Amino acid sequence: MERTPPHPEVSQFDLQQVLEALVDPVRRSVVTRLVAAGEDIACGGFDMPVSKSTATHHFKVLREAGLIRQYYVGTSRMNALRRAEMDQAFPGLLDALTTSRAAAR
Repeated sequence: MERTPPHPEVSQFDLQQVLEALVDPVRRSVVTRLVAAGEDIACGGFDMPVSKSTATHHFKVLREAGLIRQYYVGTSRMNALRRAEMDQAFPGLLDALTTSRAAAR
């Protein structure tokens, strides 16, 4: 049984799906944290104000939109921002998101 969940190819990315994933503040915080960290983060490494099952849902929405890639290291499910692929499909989108978040602070 494969532990790594399926991920869309760049050609399957859909702008509407990406924007719908990013409209939620919890999911946006995951993406901005990954951008700021510059490294992969385990699911448990995020401080999320939601239950574990809701957090799992948020990670699934981000993965299915193509924003993150999930994989296992031991028993930890890691999350990697698919920055290069997003920049290829939608140039400037993640920059605009992180720039607007930084300006809002």
